[in-house]
Order: sequence, then structure tokens, then C-alpha cells
Amino acid sequence: MQSLNNGIDALIDAADKALKTLTSESMAHRPSPAENIASTKLSQKDRFESIRLMRVNHSGEISAQALYRGQSIFARSASTKRHLLLAAEEEQDHLAWCSERLKQLGGRPSVLDPIWYTGSFMIGMMAGAAGDSISLGFVAETERQVEAHLEDHLSRLPQADTKSSSILKKMVEDEAHHGTTATLAGGISLPQPIRSAMGIGGNLLRRLSMLG
Repeated sequence: MQSLNNGIDALIDAADKALKTLTSESMAHRPSPAENIASTKLSQKDRFESIRLMRVNHSGEISAQALYRGQSIFARSASTKRHLLLAAEEEQDHLAWCSERLKQLGGRPSVLDPIWYTGSFMIGMMAGAAGDSISLGFVAETERQVEAHLEDHLSRLPQADTKSSSILKKMVEDEAHHGTTATLAGGISLPQPIRSAMGIGGNLLRRLSMLG
């Protein structure tokens, strides 16, 4: 009965976190890397391209929140749960930074964000239910793919958009750290079919979120 109550409490807490993530302003625990960087005037074409790219990154951070929260529900050990929730806290910083930058550019988040959150939360629960070593391996592979995606966006951002690039550079640093610590904590390498499926899902999010 106690474990059932704990499970229900965890799901209620997860639902509350989901609503706050999707409907309220995200609060960062760290200052934005772009905070002290002077704004530069972007052409309409460059501003539009920056909005598209930062919208994708914002959606990616929505998904990251859902993944880590879903995984933490079924974490076997307290140390794994702490690892996941700490990573989620740092990803919340990324979400807040991307949200703030989108507003500065005159853009908006993707209308598909509730779908990304729901799907990612379910995937996270499945990864967590498979065991801590697999769950941590899922974190490591997710971060490896996200790091590659961010590097690609850094190469595509308009050169004048130094504010957005400063945010993405810090995100790359954090993602690499999350992946390394997940491996050191016991994460195992996932089978190639799973890694490929994760890549397909990530590409789908990027393509659709870029459209709006």
C-alpha cells in the first residue's frame, strides 16, 4: 500500500511539473550566458532563422524536462534519482534561457510542445522502468545526440546573433557533462537499433518544431 501511495504521489507531482513547464514562465537557477552580451541588430532574414533554431532548442528542453522526470519515477537507487533530478534542474536553466531569447527575438514556442512533453515523459518512464544502468545509458546517448544537434545549430546561427550562440555554447558544455556523469554513474551503451530510433525521434522534433 505504501509503495502504491508513493507511486501515485510521484505521478501527481509529475503532472504538476508538466503543467508548470508548459503553462508558466520557467525560472533559471543560473544567469543566462547571454545576460552581459550586447544586443546586435539582426536583419529580418537572420532574425527569422534565429527564431526557428531557438524554437527547436526550446522544444528540445521541454522534452528533456519530461524525459528526466519520467525516468526519475522508476529510478531504483536514490543516487540515480538525484542524478536525474539534478540534470533536470540544469535543463530547466536551458529552457528558461531559450524561452527568454525567443521572446527577445520576437518569436514564440512551438505549438507542439505539449505533444513533445507527453511523448518524452512516456519514453522516460519506459527507460526508467528498464533499470538504472539502461536509464543512465539512455541519458548518455540522449546527451550525445543533443550535443551534436547543438553543434549543428551553432554552425547555422547567423554570425551576428552572439546572444543565441552564447546560450548554445553553454548548453553544449552542460550536455557533455550530463552524458559523462551518466556513464560514470553506471550507464551502459544502448543497442544500435535503440540509438537509431532515438535519432529518428530527435529529427522529427527538430523538423516539426522548426515549422512552428
